[in-house]
Amino acid sequence: MKDLINFFAGSQLKFINLARISVCIVMVWIGGLKAFQYEADGIVAFVANSPLMSFFYSKDAPEYAQYKNPEGKTVQKNIDWHTENNTYIFSYGLGAVIIIIGIVTLLGIWSAKIGFIGGLLTFGMSLVTLTFLITTPEVYVPNLGGDFPTPEFGFPYLSGAGRLVIKDVIMMAAGLIIASDSAKKIKMSLQ
Repeated sequence: MKDLINFFAGSQLKFINLARISVCIVMVWIGGLKAFQYEADGIVAFVANSPLMSFFYSKDAPEYAQYKNPEGKTVQKNIDWHTENNTYIFSYGLGAVIIIIGIVTLLGIWSAKIGFIGGLLTFGMSLVTLTFLITTPEVYVPNLGGDFPTPEFGFPYLSGAGRLVIKDVIMMAAGLIIASDSAKKIKMSLQ
């Protein structure tokens, strides 16, 4: 047990670098998926309802609800609506930004200054994503008129979309840990 404790006690930097790698993998993967129609369609509810991002779209919420494409299916009238809405152009841009944040965060393994920026950007992106818990109705289970005496819908019952968003709490913490580690290295280099 003592060896295990010593291993973990001496491995913090390795684990912080693993956090950098993990953030990069998640960001590059999810950012890369933003180039595909199903993923671009999937973020519409978040963006359309967000006061921070809705201006990127040409159509107002909740019109998008009529034009949802089921994952794996293409309905041309829905594709046309999303094209007019700027759904795909916005998704490409967002994907590029997310990939850049992931790479900048990874580069923190070799450059504390770049890593500091990556950690702060990861934190900031996660903070924006978490606002969807306030602005997006689809993050909570809807009231479908179930037969239960006390139906389980609304807050705090997270839908699949809500469960996806809440995980950004972990990314937010990872961003702060990465930024903090990088700041400590920057401070040490200035002494």
